[in-house]
Amino acid sequence: MSKKFTTVLMAIFTGMLFLTVGILTAADVPNEVLIENSYSKDKKGPVKFSHNKHHVDYKIACTECHHEAKDGKQVAWKDGDPVQKCSACHNPEKGEKGDPMKLQNAFHKNCKNCHKALEKEGKKTGPFKKCNDCHEKK
Repeated sequence: MSKKFTTVLMAIFTGMLFLTVGILTAADVPNEVLIENSYSKDKKGPVKFSHNKHHVDYKIACTECHHEAKDGKQVAWKDGDPVQKCSACHNPEKGEKGDPMKLQNAFHKNCKNCHKALEKEGKKTGPFKKCNDCHEKK
């Protein structure tokens, strides 16, 4: 076999490998997640969150929501890293000084602030003004 043919064959094989890994990784992500409230004085119902709408339809990167902490500092989450529940670091009952903030505040900051920013840009966005637009009734 010629060197050029071997190089092309290896490039195709490598591309197929990355494509396969990407498809298998995406297949592990649920289409919809029910974000349960875990507060002792829970007043609102859970929130249905659609991964498909956010990631596939709106092209929002995983790192817009997912992150992790190392040595007490927030670092970027990378594709393939395990995804923990937010409550693994964010306490549902009280926030720590600095990070990590209280779970409810972390959700609201991430979701509501993103939707507000989209509205300011004149883009289509999800709800963020009324609790019941996101939270199901209890």
